[in-house]
Amino acid sequence: MAVPQRIVSLLPSSTEILCALGLEGSLVGLSHTCDYPPAVTALCRLTMPSSGMVEAGYAPDRAVAVVQAGLSPYHLDVELLRTLQPDLIVTQDQAAVAGVSYAAIVEATAHVLGKQVEVLSLHPTLLQDIWDDIHRVGEATQQQRQAATLLEGLFARVNTVVAESIMVREPPRVAMLVGTTPLMLAGYWLPDLMQLAGGTAGLCRPGAPAQVVEWAELQEYAPEVLLLCPSGSLLTHTRAVLPALQRLSGWDDLPAVRQGSVYVVDGQTYFHRPAPRIVDSLEILAGLLHPDLFGEFLPQEGQLYCRVTT
Repeated sequence: MAVPQRIVSLLPSSTEILCALGLEGSLVGLSHTCDYPPAVTALCRLTMPSSGMVEAGYAPDRAVAVVQAGLSPYHLDVELLRTLQPDLIVTQDQAAVAGVSYAAIVEATAHVLGKQVEVLSLHPTLLQDIWDDIHRVGEATQQQRQAATLLEGLFARVNTVVAESIMVREPPRVAMLVGTTPLMLAGYWLPDLMQLAGGTAGLCRPGAPAQVVEWAELQEYAPEVLLLCPSGSLLTHTRAVLPALQRLSGWDDLPAVRQGSVYVVDGQTYFHRPAPRIVDSLEILAGLLHPDLFGEFLPQEGQLYCRVTT
């Protein structure tokens, strides 16, 4: 198998993986949401929000409503794809809200590109899947050694956290809200992160999509740490929805509120991208749950997180 020379990445996470493997120079096109590392921002963009997304008000969480309405949330620029002539396209066939559907990409590849093009589809649901996908990208690009080295470094950092967090006698009850209208609890790999960081994610289902939770159920769970981290939302955007939560009946009675352990977290940069920086997310989460043990992992407050005060 020849080494891919022209790669298109249609997800921010796959772009980060490819660049971490030293393939930044082989990228010729990206999705409209790819923004890291900063050097890739000059590359061609092959996707854009569909008319359905524009009508719904473009935001990552609105893609859910668009998909549920039977519409495609994103549009693929087929003519630009023809011009770029990639020999590898990296995408994802799980969670249609993450990007252009896998079926649409396969169809476009078959009809537009007059040669055999590999379409590598990633499958992240659990944390282990993220490691597997890094390995698969390494194999598809013949960067197996670089992938092994990258994973070795990531595993060492995870083990550093776990060596301390496993000693926590009473892990706090943690709830991470990834949506506010309706209230939605974190799914996929995020419960794995909460456990590794020394917390208990009692309401979440590892590997499952984000789930709607009733306010009464969240009250009964009585989280001791509450994180607000909508996917794709910057810190300033997330802080804007706080007043609506604080007006809910019984908000002040939550243990997390009483103990000053409510945090707003940047959901665009971290937590929701199944890529190498998921370990940064683990370290930040460990710092928020146990600042006495992992305070060195926390950036300056106000950059990627802030504590909610009453």
